[in-house]
Amino acid sequence: MQEEGIEAFRADVARAAPTLGEGADALRSWDDVKLLTVTLDRLERWHRPGLLVIGDAAHAMSPIGGVGINVAIQDAVAAANILAAPMARGIDQDPLLAKIEKRRLPAVRVIQGLQAAAQRRIISPLLQRKAGAMKPPLPLRLLDRLPVLRRLPAALIGFGYRAERVRSPKA
Repeated sequence: MQEEGIEAFRADVARAAPTLGEGADALRSWDDVKLLTVTLDRLERWHRPGLLVIGDAAHAMSPIGGVGINVAIQDAVAAANILAAPMARGIDQDPLLAKIEKRRLPAVRVIQGLQAAAQRRIISPLLQRKAGAMKPPLPLRLLDRLPVLRRLPAALIGFGYRAERVRSPKA
């Protein structure tokens, strides 16, 4: 992009979002352009004695789906549920910190996996200007055709993923 020059960038902005066209004229050089660095990663270990990290400190989420705050709140709720009673009784919490990570890690992996898939299959092709030839993936087409299915992503985002909820009962 930078090789094409700031003029080409301003033209791209005006083409992509005509309402921003006049504002794009205010961009005089690349120093006026700020890029958002998006990362999708997680710590190998979220805890050590006296410390528990949750939310973005433990696992950076992509802005795709706007789920980062939901996942952070779910981390906090899990931590509170696991730690509150032992803390009230004065019990050492350090041995419990691994339990929080173990409980939350599957949900984080699922959400990050969905975000990575959305990036690969939807966002990247759009950014590479292949959108005109791009057919939406089957799951998106199904969501569009069957409104009742739209509840599934909403429930996953709102309530989170818990591995024990989806495992079949042992016989």
